[in-house]
Amino acid sequence: MNKYGAEFLGTFWLVLGGCGSAVLAAVFPGALGIGFHGVALAFGLTVLTMAFAVGHISGGHFNPAVSIGLWAGGRFPAAQLLPYIAAQVLGGLAAGGVLYLIVSGRADFSSIGDFASNGFGEHSPGKYSLQAALITEVVMTAFFLLIIMGATDKRAPAGFAPIAIGLALTLIHLISIPVTNTSVNPARSTGVAIYVGGWAVEQLWLFWVAPIIGAVIGALSYRMVAGEQR
Repeated sequence: MNKYGAEFLGTFWLVLGGCGSAVLAAVFPGALGIGFHGVALAFGLTVLTMAFAVGHISGGHFNPAVSIGLWAGGRFPAAQLLPYIAAQVLGGLAAGGVLYLIVSGRADFSSIGDFASNGFGEHSPGKYSLQAALITEVVMTAFFLLIIMGATDKRAPAGFAPIAIGLALTLIHLISIPVTNTSVNPARSTGVAIYVGGWAVEQLWLFWVAPIIGAVIGALSYRMVAGEQR
């Protein structure tokens, strides 16, 4: 249960910190907003900080695609997949709920808008197609898993994995926010889409399917390059 609690808290912080920065701080009157670059950095910092805080308890996945990828890479037992994924999704939903309560507390509140949800087509920040969104999410998640497995390999320098992983997630956001608002994490996508409903829920399938496919590709690629045996 300690592991599942750590995954809940880590995913909660990721969604609250990452999506919260996008919803609350990206654009702010008087040119005080953190903008595109700040949101990307915020997502990276959530993973970096919680990987140091609770990574030694649960492994610091905070992402269903990461758990599935690590299983495909021979680093994680199948028996723990469903409990981990449940804890991650619940953490994301709880963070989305807290963020909703904060947003709805504005004096001029009327709607939560897109609530940092992921989307394609007319709901993509740059109006990118379904095909572009699919390719982006698969490739970004594949490299995320490759970096995670490499940074946590017993042959890698010890103690630096959270830094590499956090910076990787920052870079991923810098690349892909214009395309999909960046998911690479089904729990992150679900945690806010549920509160938006409508189009966000209708398009949510892509942000489960593409990251999982990408995660498996990335993990298997690392095993092939590194010579790991399952």
